[in-house]
Amino acid sequence: MLTLPDFREKKIVFIQAEKNIDHQIRFWNSNIRIFKDGEPVDQISCYLVLCVVIIGNTSITSTLIQRAKKYGISILLLNYSLKAYAEINSLAEGNTAIRDRQYRMGDAQACIFAKKLVSDKIQNQFALLRKVKKSNKDIFDQTIAKIDDVKSLSELLGHEGSFANHYFQQLFSPYDWNRRAPQTKEDITNFLMDIGYTYLLNYIDSILRLFGFDTYKGFYHQLFFQRKSLSCDLMEPMRPIVDHQIIKAYNLGMVRTKDFVFKNGSFALKTDPKIRSKYSLMFFECISKEKESIYSYLRQYYLHLMDPTRYSFPQFSL
Repeated sequence: MLTLPDFREKKIVFIQAEKNIDHQIRFWNSNIRIFKDGEPVDQISCYLVLCVVIIGNTSITSTLIQRAKKYGISILLLNYSLKAYAEINSLAEGNTAIRDRQYRMGDAQACIFAKKLVSDKIQNQFALLRKVKKSNKDIFDQTIAKIDDVKSLSELLGHEGSFANHYFQQLFSPYDWNRRAPQTKEDITNFLMDIGYTYLLNYIDSILRLFGFDTYKGFYHQLFFQRKSLSCDLMEPMRPIVDHQIIKAYNLGMVRTKDFVFKNGSFALKTDPKIRSKYSLMFFECISKEKESIYSYLRQYYLHLMDPTRYSFPQFSL
């Protein structure tokens, strides 16, 4: 198992491919080396890398893929609009014990886990609202009390959605907020949330696979074709990390309307590499800042599932 001292040294490597330049990424003496037009421009030790995020068109070698598997490195491929289109994940396939516990989890246990998850998420959302001085403690208290009495996942989903509507309206009202509309990209804020949540999801998925989880088998998000349900589950309390970063970016003047184009009813980033890098690095920064707490949370969930009498269910707090 990856230990916390080892994990502290691990990094997310961000590679932005420029158009009209031949980019290559190769394995070189225990290093990942980056080439532009055949010339080496940068490198990093494989021992320091958890995940490589590549944006744009880049050549990678079969040797690099083999070594990435060996060193526990996941590779995420994005297009120029920052949409993930392929992944090469490192995973501990041999850990059948943790998967057995996943598959044998009953509906009652899944509901207990989901209630703890949603309760943490709402507490973190409330904490963020208090931080930006837009909190309503009565609504928060009422929602938490309702969650305590929930008997089914569908009922839980209803209470979560109700508080989310209040949360997003309070948080983003100064920024022409209408509604949360995943994947539609109908406004800039929704578009940024989609990017940030995608990065967070893939980061969490990379860590869970290192523990040997089947990340398609969740307990709150149910089985659905090609959905990483467990990763979606365990990122729920962490979503306010992304929301907070977007608020800070607005307040610092980093989010500029001129960075985006609107076409066919949805927003996208302009093709300028500097613009794409700005928004990518914005989210990598907030995820990296919380990387130890994210790792500790996921490790605690692993330990709890393996030995619930000794280890408690984790709690993630902002």
